[in-house]
Amino acid sequence: MKYLSLIWAQLFRSKTRTLLTLLSVVAAFLLFGMLDSVRVAFNAGGSVEGANRLIVASRLSITQSLPINLLPQIEAVPGVRKVTYAMWFGGIYQDPKNFFPNFSVAPNFFDVYSEYDVPPEQLKAFQDTRTGAIVGEALAQKHGWKIGDTIPLQATIFPRGGSNDWPLELKAIFRAKDRKNVGSENQLMMNWKYFDESNDYIKSQVSWYTVQLASANQASRVARAIDALSANSDHETKSQSESAFQQAFAKQFADIGLIVTSIMGAVFFTLLLLTGNTMAQAVRERVPELAVLKTLGFKDGTVLVLVMVESVLLVMLGGLIGLGLASVIMPGVAAASGGMIGLPQVPAQTWLVGLGLMLAIGVVVGLLPALRAKRLKIVDALAGR
Repeated sequence: MKYLSLIWAQLFRSKTRTLLTLLSVVAAFLLFGMLDSVRVAFNAGGSVEGANRLIVASRLSITQSLPINLLPQIEAVPGVRKVTYAMWFGGIYQDPKNFFPNFSVAPNFFDVYSEYDVPPEQLKAFQDTRTGAIVGEALAQKHGWKIGDTIPLQATIFPRGGSNDWPLELKAIFRAKDRKNVGSENQLMMNWKYFDESNDYIKSQVSWYTVQLASANQASRVARAIDALSANSDHETKSQSESAFQQAFAKQFADIGLIVTSIMGAVFFTLLLLTGNTMAQAVRERVPELAVLKTLGFKDGTVLVLVMVESVLLVMLGGLIGLGLASVIMPGVAAASGGMIGLPQVPAQTWLVGLGLMLAIGVVVGLLPALRAKRLKIVDALAGR
């Protein structure tokens, strides 16, 4: 573009103001890149197609339990290789701030969840000990637990003999085979049979079944067949992918998409005001210069385009730097979270939305100053009117 040097000179006419505005745009798009990546991650994976494992939970609510007698029926569905189950416990250790996921599991839980490595002798000890517990390596290190320790869990939902005390004996420590998934080690499991026999309120119930498939190509068919088992009953099921189940679980606490959208709406509204004021002030300061350009033969349309391109360029520069920084930072955030945030990079969807926002914001904030520059009359401008 033959006028690029002119646009660049106009853009950095006031270096301090431009740099401060640029930093604001960078900060806004850095925040956008990181938050929208989280939103995309939470909204992904709704389909069961191609899944190797399915989660079967209540269709009504994730907090509703299912009868244990569904187990043999699910196992009999063609295409099902293995089935395990778990019941949410929700206990706390010493202080609510120390909360970590904890639930009771079937004896074959770690056969289905083969991504965890458990020493065979420890796993057998856990299965053979009625009050046994198994925890992830990261959780054990965090609290300084070792094999043989007693973990005094306190129930928040299910009392035992009228008491909230659930002392468990640590019998095994599991480790994630994929070290990028260390965050999954922050959980505790107890034996489902012990929980079922000991709690005061609920019997022969599970929170969800995990179904390992013989072939991922059969996921949709198997899901429909499983849900048909309890159709029109008081415990209808919904078979879904693991990621969809995790999203539903997280949405019990907050609507991630709504939170992210609200934050970004506020950020970009502020950005519009800031960059709009910068462009308006820049054009006001350059009224005599724009008049000179028109005197030299620049048409009204050309002046309008110059100001519009300057506005878009300012936002595009800051936006690209911001998203680039987000791409660099996100792997570090994922690593620092110990696998709790599984976002190795900013997804392509976020980049596309970001580019659209850069263009839209640049046009919106540049439109009024550009129209003013277009309508500028040479005589009035040079006369200072």
